[in-house]
Amino acid sequence: MSSSWRIYFFGALGGLLFGYDTGVISGALLFIKKDFELSPFLEGAIVASLLLGAMLGAALSGPLSDRLGRRRLIITAGVVFTAGAILAAAAPTVGVLLAARFILGMAVGCAALIVPLYLSEIAPTEIRGAIASLNQLMIVCGILTAYLVNAVLASSEEWRIMLGLAVVPSLALLVGMIWMPETPRFLVHAGEEHEAREVLSDVRDHDHHDREIGEIREVEQETGGGLRELASPWVRPALLVAIGLAVFQQLVGINTIIYYAPTTLTNVGYSDQSAIYANIAIGVLNVGMTILAIRLIDRVGRKPLLLAGLAGMVASLLVLGLSLTLMSEPKSPGDPAAIITLVCLATFIASFAATWGPVVWVMLPEILPLSVRGAALGVAVTLHWLANFAVSQTFPLALDAWGPGTVFLGYAAIGCVATAFVWRFVTETKGRSLEEIEQDLQGATRLGERKAPSSATTTR
Repeated sequence: MSSSWRIYFFGALGGLLFGYDTGVISGALLFIKKDFELSPFLEGAIVASLLLGAMLGAALSGPLSDRLGRRRLIITAGVVFTAGAILAAAAPTVGVLLAARFILGMAVGCAALIVPLYLSEIAPTEIRGAIASLNQLMIVCGILTAYLVNAVLASSEEWRIMLGLAVVPSLALLVGMIWMPETPRFLVHAGEEHEAREVLSDVRDHDHHDREIGEIREVEQETGGGLRELASPWVRPALLVAIGLAVFQQLVGINTIIYYAPTTLTNVGYSDQSAIYANIAIGVLNVGMTILAIRLIDRVGRKPLLLAGLAGMVASLLVLGLSLTLMSEPKSPGDPAAIITLVCLATFIASFAATWGPVVWVMLPEILPLSVRGAALGVAVTLHWLANFAVSQTFPLALDAWGPGTVFLGYAAIGCVATAFVWRFVTETKGRSLEEIEQDLQGATRLGERKAPSSATTTR
């Protein structure tokens, strides 16, 4: 493995932990519930505690990444992942398990923010989309790994081993990142241009290091930085688009599939065992379509993929919602409504995994200015986890109150709103350096000296 690909691998490894720790609880909870005799409230709290921790982790990681650097924060996340996994596996009481899940959530929130930021800033422009997409590939591989571990250990009911196995990749992340470099853009931001030049020589095939550093320095000097800069007129459009992308990625309903697919399938006639195996198949599809996205994102572009993904997701949700509303309740997997449900869930996952899953994490660091990139990303990712929490907590209640057909039609309506948002406010970033995107943003708001031909965040 070349030096640059080793950097990309360890830089993305935090995504694997993100996926594993969010996916493993779906199987482990079946046996935790028996051992601790959980009430419905505590059962939900064990899932939700990770999401609450992720909100706090994302909120803290943004400003810290601008102060301490991207690499140091990934190492810190590795330490927290390791400690949280050990504590969760050894938890003697529900209270300790809740605390461990909250600690793991802080690491997950940190990884969700810092991994795409690190990859985006260290990758060459021409393959930045593919490299930054490695984060999402690691996330879905982590989810699939969790599903497989749950299936293997289900017969022994060893939920402590399920949770504790997260220590293996967390230690690999912790040790591996010790030898990895900081991103050139943060090094220039910190005034360490000599070190930035050395990193560029390791991860670039060309010798235009001085020009790239000059572009970074020029953009850095034109902006003041600091949290106060987030409210400035030239940053605000980019921040609003970042928030929109981060929140809509959750509001389209993806985690109703990730967290509740087995529940949805058992409700339409599948046995518990069949639902678990179907969930593994969905996980495999998730990984396969993410690999396809990595091949497409730097060829097709970001915005076309977002719009295509929404078309597939909205169509899947409409068919699913209408079938569950108009057709008789299925009694077995062979009933038409049950077959349609499985096909629609698979189509939805395929559409999301090939588009919104990786593309959003690629675009968030791309459209945010360097001087406030960490803090602004912290705002967007915190609201992303808040939307995740809202969807995860309201989905079972909405199913009980309105029925699955109406609920999935509601998510289809949200998908239509997301389509209008992308069409109106999001523009293409493919093939453009982060500095070019930022200079266009400055020019479009008359901050820079030149008038940009197009905004980085609004369509003309």
